[in-house]
Amino acid sequence: MNESKVAIYPGSFDPLTLGHEDIARRSLKFADRVIIAVAHHPTQSKDRLFGVEERVAMIEECFADEPRIHVAHFSGLLVDFCASRKANIVVRGLRAVSDFEYEFQMALMNRELWPDLEMVFMTPAGEYTFLSASLVREIASLGGDVSRFVSPPVLRRLKERLGT
Repeated sequence: MNESKVAIYPGSFDPLTLGHEDIARRSLKFADRVIIAVAHHPTQSKDRLFGVEERVAMIEECFADEPRIHVAHFSGLLVDFCASRKANIVVRGLRAVSDFEYEFQMALMNRELWPDLEMVFMTPAGEYTFLSASLVREIASLGGDVSRFVSPPVLRRLKERLGT
């Protein structure tokens, strides 16, 4: 029997950007299903704009056209979440060398915790390599136009939240 390949794409996704969407959709080239896993507790210190439930709803709306992409939230260890979903592939996006250093360390620790876990590092499409959720939050909070960087459902929620 052929078991389906399930990949977990974890992150804060606050908010989801077109770079995130690009990586999630391209992950379907090697995974049968992708679970976008929204972290309750970020691994890096970040200011939050949207709550977990809001981010999950936003992401579900952005991927309503793709039945192989699912959204869930988690807290605790990523390896435990992966095991609970019978997923042994984790997808992480890399934009710069500085991302790699952090992600490489996390990958090694996760492999130590669960040796069967495979980490897949992906770079976003060229037009999204500079893009980050924190930049989108900052530009949007200062009244800038972020419509080129996020999907319409995300843009709508940003405008509602920030009153722009």
